[in-house]
Amino acid sequence: MSTIVSAPGKVLAAGGYLVLDQQYPGVVISTSSRFYTVIQASLGSANQIVVRSPQFHQAEWRYTVTYNAAGIQVNPQEDSIGGKNKFVHLALQHTLNLVSEIHSVAQVQERLFNGLDIAAVGDNDFYSQRAQLESLGLPRTTESLSRITPFCHNGVKLTDVHKTGMGSSAALITSLVSALLLHFSAITETDFANLEGDGRRLAHNAAQFVHCLAQGKVGSGFDVSSAVFGSQIYRRFGPAVLDPLMKGEFAAGTLKSVLNSSAWDYSFRPIQLPPLTRLVLADVEAGSDTPSLVGKVLKWRGHEDSCETAKDLWTQIDESNQSLARQLDALSQSYVQNKYVYEETIRQLASLPAQEWESISKAFYDLHQTTQRIRNLMRRMGDLAGVEIEPEQQTHLLDKSIQQAGVVGGGVPGAGGYDAIWLLICSPPSLPDEQQPLRQVESVWSTFDESNVTPLLAQESVAKGARVVQLDEIPGLREAIQRQ
Repeated sequence: MSTIVSAPGKVLAAGGYLVLDQQYPGVVISTSSRFYTVIQASLGSANQIVVRSPQFHQAEWRYTVTYNAAGIQVNPQEDSIGGKNKFVHLALQHTLNLVSEIHSVAQVQERLFNGLDIAAVGDNDFYSQRAQLESLGLPRTTESLSRITPFCHNGVKLTDVHKTGMGSSAALITSLVSALLLHFSAITETDFANLEGDGRRLAHNAAQFVHCLAQGKVGSGFDVSSAVFGSQIYRRFGPAVLDPLMKGEFAAGTLKSVLNSSAWDYSFRPIQLPPLTRLVLADVEAGSDTPSLVGKVLKWRGHEDSCETAKDLWTQIDESNQSLARQLDALSQSYVQNKYVYEETIRQLASLPAQEWESISKAFYDLHQTTQRIRNLMRRMGDLAGVEIEPEQQTHLLDKSIQQAGVVGGGVPGAGGYDAIWLLICSPPSLPDEQQPLRQVESVWSTFDESNVTPLLAQESVAKGARVVQLDEIPGLREAIQRQ
């Protein structure tokens, strides 16, 4: 018996910094790039769990499960070639204990009679593919990326990989925790398939806890929420709900009561990008790491000299973020009301830069204006806080990209910095490939001389968050997990 769960990556299109405060929602887009956890009964020893990540060198972790009065203990074996992996270890430790509280320790022992083999792999977009493209002599385009083997080996250890900032740890934890809960029958597949189901909510709460514990702090949780529920308007949970679990040792039975508690007061409302538009992401190598920005911005916000300025600016950003959400909803609705008119509008917009759209579609023109206003306000916050939320190189790259015909808008996702940019572009099916806005954008990126820019294959996910899949549904997955 095998269990496979996939969970998507994310782009925080609006709500950077603000989403840390429960007062302010964020706009999160889940991506087509996903993490997969494949759990199979092994033919090994009882109570042995092997976790593999076959996209990396020396990425195998072995654990022995023991049982005592304090509950279930998942013990890393000293001969694990992958060293320590806090995220995997904590996911196993706490999910198995949650299963034992929902059912019994005996149920866990029964399912571990022959041990477990767990493989975890992520779509190529989670990791920079520049080296792969160079080795194959291919240009940095989406067409080239589609020619790379799915779930390709990255040629390095996990600790040395260059990530693209799409939320790999949240997607991994979500897929691993959900797969374990399903494999051990702590939740049902039917309930997990329901966006409002208790099983899916329990998987969300458990993944949030494990992710927070592994990171050593209670974050906003938007990345786990979008991995579980898909694209959404997200408002965070009050961090106090995790206090009983974040402070070290806790009594048996506490996991179930806290993770099933009604005190989880996060909210999400599903959204989608307007039809016939496409999310485009780029991995940007600007010669320096993304700085640690959040602490500096929050320190600036809390300083008495800047408190009123910060409050006023956050109010303006929040109003723009919420406008963005309303405009996305309205455009999706206009497609439903008259598909022919909508499609013709998109076709016209695809051949013109956004500043010339007002006479054709005020709705799309206003959406462009809103994305630009959010960028301006976020840059202002960065200037006031003394941090590079949208560094100058990113500004130049975004400005050149957004000037192209058919580009609605874009920005630096999440907390900003040098890692990535996102764009929303028109993608009318009636246009020949060479005339698509995506090709114009790729041309700009390939000749941009301030940093190396590599597109990603990811688009918006059409599936709603985490889901159960079958092994042969996913091209290349079977071959990837068999790789040694």
